[in-house]
Amino acid sequence: MTAPSVWVFRAGLIATVTAIMASIWWLLQALGLPMSFSPSGIAEWFNSQGSLGPLLLLLLMMLAVVVGPIPTLPVTAAAGMAFGLIPGALLSIIGAMVGAMIAFTLARLLGREALRARLPSNPLFGHQGSQRLLLLTVMITRLVPIFSFALVSYAAGVTAITTVRFALGTVVGMLPMTLVFASLGRAYELNPLLSIMAAVAVLTVMSLLPWYLSRRRHSRLARWLHLDDEPPGK
Repeated sequence: MTAPSVWVFRAGLIATVTAIMASIWWLLQALGLPMSFSPSGIAEWFNSQGSLGPLLLLLLMMLAVVVGPIPTLPVTAAAGMAFGLIPGALLSIIGAMVGAMIAFTLARLLGREALRARLPSNPLFGHQGSQRLLLLTVMITRLVPIFSFALVSYAAGVTAITTVRFALGTVVGMLPMTLVFASLGRAYELNPLLSIMAAVAVLTVMSLLPWYLSRRRHSRLARWLHLDDEPPGK
């Protein structure tokens, strides 16, 4: 594919996804989506839509993950209130997974090659990034609710992680908190101080670990992570 064709493809891809997300947002607004995003208000709205409620939950969760600023936690709590713990959690996971895969694929197609060329030996972005390290990173950041679901998805797309491992890390990482928030309902908020402390701790470790591993590629941890012998998938 020639350079002009690549740019045309990328522009078309962005335009298509933007149009789809805008159409979903217009539909949700036209059907009266509450702008307060309180769990009780969203749950009542889901119930008022009858058989369309589950589909609207999927669309709202997908939009929240792809676009970003829309909070996913109150939507998950509302899903549990409206449809019950297991159905609500399952619908939330499906919607979030669809959105995450869209964001991941966008980032992979638009930015992966550029970062791989600039950082060929980096354990996260290089040609042979550690799949174990990347899988753990995705799972941990999914587990801490303060991290933007959209940001993690886009960031993962430009790393060396395989699509299968990204999907696995997302499901495993988000499952505990999805069940918790789907069961909490109105009391869905976490202690903000604890959330921030957990996020800072995770960010510190994940920022320093690649730096450490790039200098200690033969350490026990580096060997366990398969930094040298595990090829990246596609």
